[in-house]
Amino acid sequence: MPEPAPRFAIGVDYGTNSVRALVVDAGTGEELAAGVFDYPSGEDGVLLDPRDPHLARQDPADYLEGFRRAVGEAVVRAGEHVGFAPERVAGIGVDTTGSTPIPVDRRGRPLALDPELRDDLAAHAWLWKDHTSWAEAAEITEAAARRPERYLSKCGGTYSSEWYWSKILHCARTSPRVFEAADSWVELADFVPAWATGRTDPRTLPRGICAAGHKAMYHEAWGGLPSAELLGALDPRLVPLRDRFATPALTSDRPAGGLRAGVAEAVGLPAGTTVAVGAFDAHMGAVGAGIRPGTLVKILGTSTCDLMVAPDEEGLADVPGLCGQVPGSVLPGMIGLEAGQSAVGDIFDWFVRRISPRGLQGEDSHRALTLESSALRAGESGLLALDWNNGNRTVLVDPMLTGLLVGQTLHTTPGEIYRALIEATAFGALAIIERLEEHGVAVDEIITCGGIAEKNPHVLQVYADVCGRPIGVSRSAQTCALGAAIFGAVAGGAHPDVPSAQAAMTGVQDRVFRPSPRDAATYRELYPLYRTLHDAFGGVSGPTPASLARVMKDLIAVRERVRRETPPAVRSPVAAKPSEEPCSTS
Repeated sequence: MPEPAPRFAIGVDYGTNSVRALVVDAGTGEELAAGVFDYPSGEDGVLLDPRDPHLARQDPADYLEGFRRAVGEAVVRAGEHVGFAPERVAGIGVDTTGSTPIPVDRRGRPLALDPELRDDLAAHAWLWKDHTSWAEAAEITEAAARRPERYLSKCGGTYSSEWYWSKILHCARTSPRVFEAADSWVELADFVPAWATGRTDPRTLPRGICAAGHKAMYHEAWGGLPSAELLGALDPRLVPLRDRFATPALTSDRPAGGLRAGVAEAVGLPAGTTVAVGAFDAHMGAVGAGIRPGTLVKILGTSTCDLMVAPDEEGLADVPGLCGQVPGSVLPGMIGLEAGQSAVGDIFDWFVRRISPRGLQGEDSHRALTLESSALRAGESGLLALDWNNGNRTVLVDPMLTGLLVGQTLHTTPGEIYRALIEATAFGALAIIERLEEHGVAVDEIITCGGIAEKNPHVLQVYADVCGRPIGVSRSAQTCALGAAIFGAVAGGAHPDVPSAQAAMTGVQDRVFRPSPRDAATYRELYPLYRTLHDAFGGVSGPTPASLARVMKDLIAVRERVRRETPPAVRSPVAAKPSEEPCSTS
């Protein structure tokens, strides 16, 4: 009996600076081909305003052209492989940044495509890292806390400036012309499948549970979106938007529709090819990395997103400071738990671009600093930093926090500062793990993916030492796109469910980073000092002036002990493999 013909799936991954399409063998996870389109608008695809550093928008036209170009290129390249045929593509999955809501008209067309509104930044997509809505987020948090429905219980107790309602409310107050022109606001994760399938009516287009649950306070416990009473108390103009939001929100193993003829022709696929309901990049990346209970998947890039899943059963505690606990947002049938850090790779890039005095630039500078950093032992620099250069996403949920570096002397070197910044992001990661475990969610292992995980083994070793757990690396260098392809495969019928698709299509690399007993012990001394700074500057009650006064002297004591124990002759940098260039790009 002949072997069944292979089936394929396509994952379309909308990142901060580009869109990537990946063609995958649905039976093996083999990645056949990819296509990439860099957003042409703004600075690296981001529309900025020099008068407001919190503003970050994107041109929706880049998203449409990106789909056509990236998917079309991937399909053409896949055609070079024996056995591939466009009609064998079971389905397409889509992941995007988020919360990235887009104001649209009655037909679901982005307002930025209207020539009369094109020059208004408010008419464009409000990118995930736009923090202009920080005041509205605080107001939403205060108003929701007074409601009996406990709206904040599933999003960590604090509503964020990065999220859906904050951005819409800010638009209503600062750009009333755009707000009044918008029939609705659609998350990018929902917009792309809607546009690709032609189901763009804001009142009926499929809305994904991932975006709705994590960013729009959607939960079945209170009947979907927040009540008209809460929205009306914030601003009566928000209430009609609630009625233009199709419910129920759907998991991403469900079809959003079939590829419409015009788009199908542009990308070289049959019309009607299944397109799955969309979700956020990190959540689909976790699926592409093989997430399961007990495994924390950490997407390491410009920022980080931490994902876990737990059985969808009563008894899971609400975890303060998380970005959300949403049934079905990662794996259908399980609760998805999301946390993260607002800047990681961005902090390393900031130091290279703005501060480091070296003549080297870009990747060369990252490479040199990584080698210097990896030659140091834990604690040897005498430095300690806070990783809040772009605010704190978890566990403090405060975009107005800023970075800090303690312990500098006239002998401090750029490599020492670079290592302190790496360590600060690792300490921030450990704070998230502690918060999860304090509320009954065990973290047994960590799997990483993203640009840093692929390119910088030194960072992963520091994370293993700080977090005290083995760290693996996803087999795929494109886990978000792979996760999207998994959902495309399931929605298109190539697999019966997501775990089956994961078993066939995912894996981890052989190399595992395990804690070094010596450095891990030093980090157990340093972490309480980090928490002292964390709690003091983060507004958490506890630290006293006396405990803060000890931080500098305790850092010196650790530094001197480590230097005595580590003669210069035995210090050697961690050598990167030729294919693992030390750099921070995502």
